[in-house]
Amino acid sequence: MHVGYGCVFQNPDNKLSDREVWLNEVRLAEMAEPMGFESIWAVEHHFDDYTMCPDPVQFLTYMAGRTRNAKLGSMVVVLPWHDPIRVAEHVSLIDHLSNGRFIFGIGRGLARIEYEGFRLDQNEGRNLFVEYAELILKALETGYMEGGSFTKQPRREIRPFPFKSFKGRTYAAAVSPESMPIMAKLGVALLVIPQKPWDAVKKDFEVYNRVWREVNGTPPPKPLSGGFVFVDENKDRAEEQAMKWLAGNYKTVIKHYEMTSEKFGQYRSYESYRQISKFIAKHGIDGAALDFARLMPWGTPDMVLEKLRFIRDTIDASGFMLNFSYAGMPYDEAERNMKCFVKHVLPEVKKWQAEPLHEGSDLPTHAAA
Repeated sequence: MHVGYGCVFQNPDNKLSDREVWLNEVRLAEMAEPMGFESIWAVEHHFDDYTMCPDPVQFLTYMAGRTRNAKLGSMVVVLPWHDPIRVAEHVSLIDHLSNGRFIFGIGRGLARIEYEGFRLDQNEGRNLFVEYAELILKALETGYMEGGSFTKQPRREIRPFPFKSFKGRTYAAAVSPESMPIMAKLGVALLVIPQKPWDAVKKDFEVYNRVWREVNGTPPPKPLSGGFVFVDENKDRAEEQAMKWLAGNYKTVIKHYEMTSEKFGQYRSYESYRQISKFIAKHGIDGAALDFARLMPWGTPDMVLEKLRFIRDTIDASGFMLNFSYAGMPYDEAERNMKCFVKHVLPEVKKWQAEPLHEGSDLPTHAAA
């Protein structure tokens, strides 16, 4: 089973300099491949201390040169915040530089601070995402981009031409139930970031799998699952530290997305997110944060294995991309967390039977126009 390492570059309340955070996060990322992780993943966020990685493709391009075999995944490139033809160019370029190791994760974004910072109408978030995704995915197969009711892109080639198909190695983060049929129709697999009850996630997959079969006529692709991990050989210490850092992480989520604000979930096609605000109002921030923590793989090595096995079986996952440094956790603690996982958990998970990640078939050589 595939196991990847995720980087999030968090600096809650700016307790460190951004320079210190980046030096340490890069150091941990460079440890991942030698330790046995099979991919490295980066997120995209802007403008605050929540996650300070404004360009995952740029960071992963650096990691392409620091690694030999690890795949490089975006979780995710937020399409509405970018010019689609530039995204296609960036993706094609990193794929050439990494010899075909890139995994293209896409999403539409949620935070008001980011949409407003890019001077975009968040009510158009879903429409922009769908159009841009269609344009980019087609361009990565054909070698050119053209059209779009928002984009109005004149026909231009993607140079360097894509040399491997992204069919089977494009994933989308989808949280709202309404996104499931959209992702199935786009022909992309799912990235699952645990943040709601697994029973609800299973219902979402039922919709996705049904629509996938209707549209594509094939079995649906296996998803990948993220997760924030805390593991320690001592059960009491594992619980104490896990609840501290995992709950703390969710509080950064609430702050960044303004989940307690009346504006959260008010934009068109984001209405389902209002349920999160209602849940927080009912249970309080501390209660909601503890519920989030309980979704995650934490505890002794055996407890973490049990939770990862549960996630695998619940969504039929083919792999994980896991975070070990988050919520302002001291870096010696993050490294200890990571090394404990590598010693006691990673070897067992990698033995589990699962479909290998898609490598992408070679595309025909594009002749210059």
